[in-house]
Amino acid sequence: MERLERCGRGLRAGLAAGRVRYRLPWLLLAIVLLGSALKDSDLVPETPMQNKRNPLNVYFVKVAWAWTFWLLLPFIAVTTYQFAKSKFLYGPTKSILMVLRRLSTLLVGSAIWYLCTGLFIYIENLTGTCSTSGRLGEPRRLYATKQECHQDSGVWDGFDISGHCFLLSYCALMIVEEVAVLESLSIDQNSKLHVVINSLFVSLCFLTMIWVFMFLCTAVYFHDFSQKLLGVLIGLSAWYGTYRFWYLKPFSPGLPLPNIPLSSKKYSYSR
Repeated sequence: MERLERCGRGLRAGLAAGRVRYRLPWLLLAIVLLGSALKDSDLVPETPMQNKRNPLNVYFVKVAWAWTFWLLLPFIAVTTYQFAKSKFLYGPTKSILMVLRRLSTLLVGSAIWYLCTGLFIYIENLTGTCSTSGRLGEPRRLYATKQECHQDSGVWDGFDISGHCFLLSYCALMIVEEVAVLESLSIDQNSKLHVVINSLFVSLCFLTMIWVFMFLCTAVYFHDFSQKLLGVLIGLSAWYGTYRFWYLKPFSPGLPLPNIPLSSKKYSYSR
């Protein structure tokens, strides 16, 4: 428990004054630009990370939204309920309603993930052609989708917007927005609730590190520059459109309590 506490204390210090929240979008853009330049210059060494079957890609990135969703769900629920009761002095019913409102953030994120990945697949199918090693004299078959092409052992060549760059950037930015609630939430360090919140917080921070690292691997090993740039721009747009615009409005899931936007200087970080 002492190691967990020290780890959580060190990670929380990085959230002071919103440094991570401010710098992360620029870091992601820089990674795409520099990573693509290294890839195009053939300066990237061969590592196991260029294999799509590496464990981090198979067990984490392929289900990135599920990891983000199921770790954020209890974190948002517990911290929002605690904040509503201790800071705003809400009763149980109003606190639960506040929790449900904030949890709708995950429904918005799920809709963004579903719609954007579906759009990427549609664009790739619309712009692609299939190359197969058919026998001479056989009529050339027209393929409508990448899946049909792969079923005939073909190679599909379409505009493949980087779903990894989109989703990993969006998940990382969403996590750092949500954990910022700890800047203003004070909890008795000897309580079980503190251990639960600290465990979830540390898990979310390590998950964010995995997302950024795998984002870097995508930038240096996979996709064309335009595909990666468009993917990360869509991820940044989804984050900005929600946390920097829509969530500031009354009819929205709202920002993490106490609803202080990043531009505000009213930070009261509690250690």
